[in-house]
Amino acid sequence: MATALITGASAGLGAEFARLFAADKHDLVLVARRRDRLDALAAELSAAHGVTVHVVAADLMDPAAPRVILDEVERLGLAVEFLVNNAGFGTNGPFWELDADRERGMIEVNITALVVLTRALLPAMVKRGHGRVLNVGSTAGFQPGPLMAGYYATKAFVNSFTEALAYELRGTGVTATVSCPGATATEFAGIAGNDKSKLFQAGAMTATEVAAGAYRAMHAGRTMVVHGALNKLSAWSSGLSPRSVVVAIAAALNRRPS
Repeated sequence: MATALITGASAGLGAEFARLFAADKHDLVLVARRRDRLDALAAELSAAHGVTVHVVAADLMDPAAPRVILDEVERLGLAVEFLVNNAGFGTNGPFWELDADRERGMIEVNITALVVLTRALLPAMVKRGHGRVLNVGSTAGFQPGPLMAGYYATKAFVNSFTEALAYELRGTGVTATVSCPGATATEFAGIAGNDKSKLFQAGAMTATEVAAGAYRAMHAGRTMVVHGALNKLSAWSSGLSPRSVVVAIAAALNRRPS
């Protein structure tokens, strides 16, 4: 069986991705901070689909965490066919008021771990001539986002990095896909502190919907998928509108009620 490695697998999109891979009879390596949730999900998927599920409890805010994950993959002798870089979080508020260590940690999770894991696992995929990388970006990556400045910037990196990587991989049999959801009903908004913002109060897609769309796009070898008609319109219009207007709208959507 082909093995899928999924980060941020304990809840939300990560757990939904795990269910999709397991239903297609793929073995799994599930990575997240909360071992109890990973163990529960592993038991669920093994019982339901007869797949082997390995659990790695690691906090990707720790720069050493990717090495821990890779060492475990090597110890188990696994060939990772699917890499899903799903782990990520955001923060909300004026940048200068936010916790500096948490801002650094957000870059470690959203960017650095993604790059390190992709760089480590990609050569074997290319050598085999098949494999899939799925990175979770965001519609936030299409414009600056006042009051979530760091988060929007990290997702701009993920979107851009994946598009470039997909181009480089042409002809190798390996593909890279970036999933760009907008507001999604997961733990993200509560952790980021913007669950009461206009962005999330306007409505959110379900994690099941987003994961299913991303999973299909990955298997089809698409470079980018933007989820939902309104998000597609928003992404398209952000490239046409004056930059000052785009930034002002993002600020209004991210502002929490006083």
